[in-house]
Amino acid sequence: MSDLVPADTTEDVRTRGAGVSRQVAVLPVGSFEQHGPYLPLATDTLVACAVAREIAGAYPVHLLPPVTISCSHEHAAWPGTVSISSVTLHAVVRDIAASLSRSGVDALVVVNGHGGNYVLGNVVQESSARGERMALFPAAEDWEAARERAGVVASLLTDMHAGEIETSILLHAHPEMLRPGYETSDFVADDRRHLLTLGMSGYTDSGVIGRPSLGSAEKGKELLASLADSFGTYFSLLTSDG
Repeated sequence: MSDLVPADTTEDVRTRGAGVSRQVAVLPVGSFEQHGPYLPLATDTLVACAVAREIAGAYPVHLLPPVTISCSHEHAAWPGTVSISSVTLHAVVRDIAASLSRSGVDALVVVNGHGGNYVLGNVVQESSARGERMALFPAAEDWEAARERAGVVASLLTDMHAGEIETSILLHAHPEMLRPGYETSDFVADDRRHLLTLGMSGYTDSGVIGRPSLGSAEKGKELLASLADSFGTYFSLLTSDG
């Protein structure tokens, strides 16, 4: 359970906070949506938590439990998918940030594991405009650097859902969660200009868009290591006095 729910006590948080000039909290945001026949509905949450744990292992941050249901409306055609509105997700993150601030944690990093959570960008923009310290991680550039370092073959455009990256991270972090089938489920649909209108079912019958057959545990390990390195700039930005 510590893979998903931090095991800190209040004393752990107090001790960590005493050793830094500004406390930074890390909030994983996942989803509960179809990921083809071989990855679990909780894949995005598992990925966000894996990234957040890697960060917490390298930086003195306050790791929070994940938000496990978010904006997965484009996957509504598949059984098991559950969504909340963008307004609700916006409010949840804002409430968490406000609660953290009241307890002396005035910087928040939202680690997003689901591409459909567009509203998280608005939350960060609005918070930053108010003078609050908040960041959204990873950016597309962070994923691209991680993709290159790990030797991921598929582009970020092709590797859209349940593909090489997500399969690799789960093969490394949660191999027990994968079921047979990723080796033979490759499907490419690079032109998705009507995705918001048609949803995923307009482009894929299986729910997969990407090349999961190329995934490996070693790639997953390198993806996470690269993201932890990229996080250093975010940490410096949020903890600086400027």
